[in-house]
Amino acid sequence: MSQQRPVVVIEDDPFTRVAQLVLDPTTDPARRAAFADFLAHDEPDFDGWCTRLRARAGGLAPAEVRMVTSQDELRTNIADCRVLIVESLHVGRDDLAAAQELKAVQKYGALTRNIDTAACRERGVKVLTLRRRANISCAEHAFAMMLMLSRRLDLLNGRVSAERLAAAGFPVKPFDRRHAPGGNYGRVPGLRALNESTIGIIGLGEIGREVALRAAAFGMRILYHQRTRASEAEEHQYSTRYVSLDDLLRESDWIVPQVPTAAATRGLIGRDLLSRVKPDACIVSVSNAQVIDRAALIEALRGGRLAGVALDTHYEEPCRDDDELLHMDNVVLTPRMGGSPRFNALKDFEDMITGLAKEVAA
Repeated sequence: MSQQRPVVVIEDDPFTRVAQLVLDPTTDPARRAAFADFLAHDEPDFDGWCTRLRARAGGLAPAEVRMVTSQDELRTNIADCRVLIVESLHVGRDDLAAAQELKAVQKYGALTRNIDTAACRERGVKVLTLRRRANISCAEHAFAMMLMLSRRLDLLNGRVSAERLAAAGFPVKPFDRRHAPGGNYGRVPGLRALNESTIGIIGLGEIGREVALRAAAFGMRILYHQRTRASEAEEHQYSTRYVSLDDLLRESDWIVPQVPTAAATRGLIGRDLLSRVKPDACIVSVSNAQVIDRAALIEALRGGRLAGVALDTHYEEPCRDDDELLHMDNVVLTPRMGGSPRFNALKDFEDMITGLAKEVAA
């Protein structure tokens, strides 16, 4: 019976396992239970959701799903594959030559740099992409944290009475309204505007591009740096300019490190790089906290080398209640909320699986 089921090869990632659970109802019950728990606060009936989506998958389900973690495993499992889902693994001519049954390659993302799209066209293999909602939410969250720092919202929330403002260190002294406006009646200093400020994005990938789109809407000057420069058309599309890392650090009011998690990026932003930033700059990160050296970060905050920092992921999760960063008033910390709500991923997989089903049926 398994030979009659379509073979789907999926790059193993914590989120792509959702596709495995939908397409293969025989998947390990422990994995199914783990995801039901992970999604419960947004989707209390994960099993029902899987069943409903499976019914919309047409001839793609039930499938024989093979999860792979490397190029070698991909090549070993691709011969009778009908659908291939990848995030970072490469799909080249040799892979396509070995996959005679392949009808569609799904990129779990929007950028196809790891897929030879020309070779796919020659073979009649459809390449599908996905603008992931979680990436959009990460960019939104970056700006939420940026606005908290720029407008001091974490400090000012609810501080609208004279008593509460005074308790926060802002005793109210009324303005002479006969002659002057009444804005910021708490006389709160240190506010900043995003408009006309400079944002430096380290890594113009999937999330970095979403950040750039929103920065343009705020009227920010957008710089970026990465190992390989984007095309002129892409730079125009995202209203951004390529600069050296040194220039990005020197010129940016807001620094957004958005690089992959890898051994080479661990501690990327350390004492040396932090010594080059503007003293009034802030770092805002929805990337892995390990990209920033913790000791160097605290040193820069305490020494005035940084005006502030916002982190959505942390060096230890959950954080300890005595974490030094929790006791700094120029630090914003959130509990890994960037990609939420979970419906982002669920809607992505609904689009992905129904789209692939159409290609398999064609």
